[in-house]
Amino acid sequence: MTEKALRLGTRRSKLAMAQSGQVADAVSQVTGRPVELVEITTYGDVSREHLAQIGGTGVFVAALREALLRGEVDFAVHSLKDLPTAQHEGLVVAAVPEREDPRDVVVARDARKLTDLPRGARIGTGAPRRMAQLNAYARTHGLEIETVPIRGNVDTRIGYVRSGELDAVVLAAAGLNRVGRIDEVTDFLSVDTVLPAPGQGALAIECTADNADLVAALAELDDPFTRVAVTAERSLLAALEAGCSAPVGALADLLADGQIVKEMRLRGVVGTTDGSTLVQLSTTGPVPETHEAALAFGRELATEMLAQGAAGLMGERAH
Repeated sequence: MTEKALRLGTRRSKLAMAQSGQVADAVSQVTGRPVELVEITTYGDVSREHLAQIGGTGVFVAALREALLRGEVDFAVHSLKDLPTAQHEGLVVAAVPEREDPRDVVVARDARKLTDLPRGARIGTGAPRRMAQLNAYARTHGLEIETVPIRGNVDTRIGYVRSGELDAVVLAAAGLNRVGRIDEVTDFLSVDTVLPAPGQGALAIECTADNADLVAALAELDDPFTRVAVTAERSLLAALEAGCSAPVGALADLLADGQIVKEMRLRGVVGTTDGSTLVQLSTTGPVPETHEAALAFGRELATEMLAQGAAGLMGERAH
């Protein structure tokens, strides 16, 4: 007799289905059990409001977590950047698989790069973080751009460029990779130009804390280097008291000497959406050996950023 299928809770978007499908295959391999996708509609999927208005944090996550706690699904897959930084009672992130490309990318008309866009180009993005950094970059490089807030899935966003409504949109490389559309990218933005959202490109596989067998099985998909990096990034975000709609970018890189990973560098940025003021700092140190050390790594950089005036740039504090 075949073992009962594991039920994986996923959002319905094409991107969520693609990344959940990839995780389902991997979980099937480590557990030897079939995995079925259970589609769940979240508030963030049905609301037409801008993410910054509906609170950003957790709008794509709450319905999946409720389904987990009610026992309707066995585990769920989230984009890590959508996950609130506070630990949820009764749930555990059993695995953070190896991260995809964390960079942001431009999809522009006429195959243009960011620096080739026409004067006054309209660039669409839903993220205050991207607006702040794009506008700051434009100011320092003599570009004239207008950032336009947009919502919607990958098709909708790229559609604005194809229809000529916008000159370009900025998206996450990881998402386009996962839906097989990376060839539409016209420019990969260096992380020196735009730091990604904390946890961007990484997934979180979550299940109930009391399901010890499943926690242990899923843990085989965990990538310790990705986990330590995103833990530091999210700790920085939490210490700045910012939700995922706040204009905070962060990226932790592991610096290797040959094959040996020796150090971790964490970069953080926060800015006003018009790009007039940015606080951007970085720190480098030994790779944290424990979860607590990774949390401390992020907190320490956040403390320095707050000392440089980051708090005043956050707009409304997330509660």
